[in-house]
Amino acid sequence: MLSSEMRTQLADRLDTAEKGRVAIDPLSAQYPDLDVVDAYEIQLINIRRRVAEGARVVGHKVGLTAAAMREMMGVDEPDYGHLFDDRELREGEPVDTSRFLLPRVEVEVAFILGSDLPGAGCTVDDVIAATEFVVPSIELIDTRIKEWKIGICDTIADNASYAGHAIGAQRVRPGDIDLTAIEATLLRNDEVVAEGRSDAVLGNPAAGVAWLAQEVEGFGVQVKAGDIVLPGSCTRAIDVSAGDRFHAEFSGLGSVSLQFK
Repeated sequence: MLSSEMRTQLADRLDTAEKGRVAIDPLSAQYPDLDVVDAYEIQLINIRRRVAEGARVVGHKVGLTAAAMREMMGVDEPDYGHLFDDRELREGEPVDTSRFLLPRVEVEVAFILGSDLPGAGCTVDDVIAATEFVVPSIELIDTRIKEWKIGICDTIADNASYAGHAIGAQRVRPGDIDLTAIEATLLRNDEVVAEGRSDAVLGNPAAGVAWLAQEVEGFGVQVKAGDIVLPGSCTRAIDVSAGDRFHAEFSGLGSVSLQFK
């Protein structure tokens, strides 16, 4: 475990890397005593910093819930991070890739909560009862760590590699769709580049939301009414280049698109 001074120093390094778009070496390789608690505390230092700078937390994300993503990233457990209002991406508004280091997109069934979630003991039933709508979404991920060479503590400290999110226009009540059987297809420039199903996320994406609610409680964070929650990707992440057009289709849930310049 690291000292509070060292946690602040590492948070400063990640903040500088993100703002300056200059990647740094993996924290876990340089500091072998870095543990998960340290990593979440480092994340929270930068969350508080961003809020102080004027950003607003609008929800949370769970990462690495699908086996395909854990294999891709070389880690063995999920992580979580925070979503910000100034990272909301909109269909029809091209995203400037120069803002990022090594951007990738993921397709997710997002949850919009109508009431607060309990922390410890939160269940899938609690999540479904608290959810107002499920919606199609694309998450933009990025890393401030060189070449995506991350361990679990690196991505946690780096706000779970979050860079932005977009949600589609369609809204579906959770009781009106089988959350475990939503087929997702991602097209890049009209070519299918990824396919998956919602049960790739811990068997049920609502389970990812329940896991999140339980985990964040220990750090003084609650998942609340109005929050957007991204429970994890149905497929592997796909690299982004300037000029790419992405379109994600979800069976029974609609679609969402993003363009990059």
